[in-house]
Amino acid sequence: MPSYAAPTKDIQFVLHDLLNVSEQEIPGFSDLETDFTSAVLEEAGKLASEVLQPLNVVGDTEGCTLENGVVRTPPGFKEAYKQVCDGGWPGLDCDPEYGGQGIPYVLHTAVGELFSSANMAFQVYNGLTHGAVSAINVHATDAQKATFLPKMITGEWTGTMNLTEPHCGTDLALMRTKAEPQDDGSYRVTGQKIFISGGEQDLSDNIIHLVLAKIPGGPEGIKGVSLFIVPKFLINEDGSLGARNGVSVGSIEEKMGLHGNATCVMNYDGAVGYLLGQEHKGMRAMFTMMNEARLAVGLQGYAQAEVAYQNAVTYANDRLQGRDVTGAKYPEKAADPIIVHPDIRRNLMDQKSFIEGARALTLWGANLIDRAHRLNDKEADGLISLMIPVIKGFLTDKGFEYATAAQQVYGGHGYIEEWGMSQFARDARIAMIYEGANGVQALDLVGRKLGLDGGKHVMAFFEMVKTFIKDNEGDERLKGDFLDPLKAASKDLQSAGMYFMQNGMKNPNHALAGSYDFMTMMGHVCLGLMWARMAKAAYAALDGGASDTAFYETKIATGRYYMARQLPATTMHLARINSGADTVMALDAANF
Repeated sequence: MPSYAAPTKDIQFVLHDLLNVSEQEIPGFSDLETDFTSAVLEEAGKLASEVLQPLNVVGDTEGCTLENGVVRTPPGFKEAYKQVCDGGWPGLDCDPEYGGQGIPYVLHTAVGELFSSANMAFQVYNGLTHGAVSAINVHATDAQKATFLPKMITGEWTGTMNLTEPHCGTDLALMRTKAEPQDDGSYRVTGQKIFISGGEQDLSDNIIHLVLAKIPGGPEGIKGVSLFIVPKFLINEDGSLGARNGVSVGSIEEKMGLHGNATCVMNYDGAVGYLLGQEHKGMRAMFTMMNEARLAVGLQGYAQAEVAYQNAVTYANDRLQGRDVTGAKYPEKAADPIIVHPDIRRNLMDQKSFIEGARALTLWGANLIDRAHRLNDKEADGLISLMIPVIKGFLTDKGFEYATAAQQVYGGHGYIEEWGMSQFARDARIAMIYEGANGVQALDLVGRKLGLDGGKHVMAFFEMVKTFIKDNEGDERLKGDFLDPLKAASKDLQSAGMYFMQNGMKNPNHALAGSYDFMTMMGHVCLGLMWARMAKAAYAALDGGASDTAFYETKIATGRYYMARQLPATTMHLARINSGADTVMALDAANF
C-alpha cells in the first residue's frame, strides 16, 4: 500500500529561504513567521497522512454511487470531511468578516498541496467550494454574501462551478442553458451541465451551484452569458434550508481516475437562481476565480508526482536486483537495491528536480496572487496572469509524466493494482484536461497573454531573469551551474517569441502551431529561474552556518541536475517552433 509523508521541510524552505514571506510588506505576511507556518503545516500534514491518505485507495476502489438522486461518497469520506471542517481548513484564507481566518493565499496553497497529494479526489470537493466562495465574495451583493458565505466558509455548504454543456466545452458561446427573469428579481434556470465535480454528494447540507446561462434577448455569443447562484435547497429568510430547488443529478460519470469525486450530469428544470454580478457579464465573474482555480490544478499535477515519487524512492531502496556495475554495494545480500543503478537514479532525479522546482514556481505564483489582491498590485496581477497557463499546462503535463515515471521504477509491480501506483497516474491525468485543456492553455499563452498590455508582462519576466543573472554573475558557484544555463534557455525563449512576431502576423498558424512548444519552453525557463534562486538561497544558508548542511547541499545538487539535464530541452522546442506550421498543416482533414 502506498504511503505519504508531508514534505513540510521543503515547503518551509520555499516559504522562508526563497520567498522570505514574513519579511514582505504585504498585509498579513508579517504573521507568517517560521514557527507559525510550521505549526500550520505540521497539523495539515498529520491530517493528510493519517486521515486523507488512507482513504485514497478506498475512494479509488469504492468510488461514488448514485442512489435515488443522491450521490454517496466512498466510505470514510463523510467523516473525514467533518474533521477537515472542524479544523477550520476550508476557511483558512477566507474573509474574516464571514468567518474565515484571513491567512494569506500562499499558505492556503501550501496546505492544498498536502491535501491534494494525500487524496486528490477528496480535495477537489474543497477546491470547488473555495472557487465559488471567491466569486461570491467579489461579485455578490451584501445580502448574497451574508446568505451564502458563512456556511460555505465553514464547509457546512459546498460549492460548484457549472460551465460545460454536452455540445460545448471550451466554446461557451454555444451555451444553451437559459435564465428567465422573474417578477421578484430571481431567475428560472433551465438546461443541462456536464462534468460538474461534486455536483451532488452527501458531505454537506447544501450545495451552492454557480451556473453560467443566457438571459433571453441578451447579446449573442459569449457576450450574452451571465452567472447565477443556484442552491440545491432554497434558503428561508431565517437562514434555514427550505424546499428542494429544481436541480437534480442525471448521472455520474465513470472515469479513468478520480473515482472518489462525483463528476455529475446536472439537470436544471426551472431552478430558482440569483444573478451574481451584472447581466451578461458572467465570464468576468467566472474569471475572478480562474487564476486561483488553474493554479490549484497545476498544483495537483506536481502533488500527484510528489506522492508517486515518495513511494518510488522507498521501493528503489528496498527492491534487490542486480549489482552496482562499479562493485557490489551490499555483498552480504543476494543483490543490491535498484537505487544503485544509474538509470533508476536518472528517473528519480528527473522526478525530484521537477517536483521541487514546480513547488517553488507554484508558491511564488500564489505569492503574486496575494500581492495582487492585498496590495492591488497591477504588475503582480499582470505577471501571474501571464504565468497561469504555464503553471497549469506545464506542471500538469510533467506531473502526469513523472507519476508514470514513478510507476516505471516498480517494473511489473507498478502495473499491478495492489501496489497502488497506477492510481497516481490515473488521477493525475485529468489535471491536463479540466480547467481548460492544456492545448487551450498554450493558445491562451501565445494568443492572448504574450500581447497582454502591449507585451509589458512578458518583457517584465525576461527583465526579471536578466536582472537576476546580472546581479549574481559574480558568484562563481552560481555562474557555471545555474546562471549560464538559465541565460541560454532564456535566449531560446526570446528567440521563439521573435519568431512569432516575425511570422505570426503573416500566418497566425505559425504562432499557434508552436504554442505548445512555447508553453513547455517557458515552463522550463520558469523552473530554471526557480532553481537558480533556490541555489542562491541554499548557498546563503550554508554560508550562514545552517546546521542541516545535508538538506542544503542536496538542494543545490538537485538544482544542478535540472539545469544540466532538463533545461536544455528549450533548444529542441525552439527548433520545432522555427520549423513553422507548414508540416503541421500539410494534410487535408480526409488524410488523417
